[in-house]
Amino acid sequence: MTLPIRLDHFLKFRGFAQTGGHAKLLIQDGEVHVNGEVETRRRRKLNAGDIISCQGREEIVQGSK
Repeated sequence: MTLPIRLDHFLKFRGFAQTGGHAKLLIQDGEVHVNGEVETRRRRKLNAGDIISCQGREEIVQGSK
């Protein structure tokens, strides 16, 4: 995965959301946390080490090596 990556793209890429519209709704509804804080900007840029949590699932953003 090339970094930085947008939050909505990450949610789709990692299977948190099925579509871009679904990702948008999750973010707008305040269900997505980045590094422990609610994130409402779907174009938020994520970098390696950021922790994303949504619907009881958590992942750490990792870049390609």
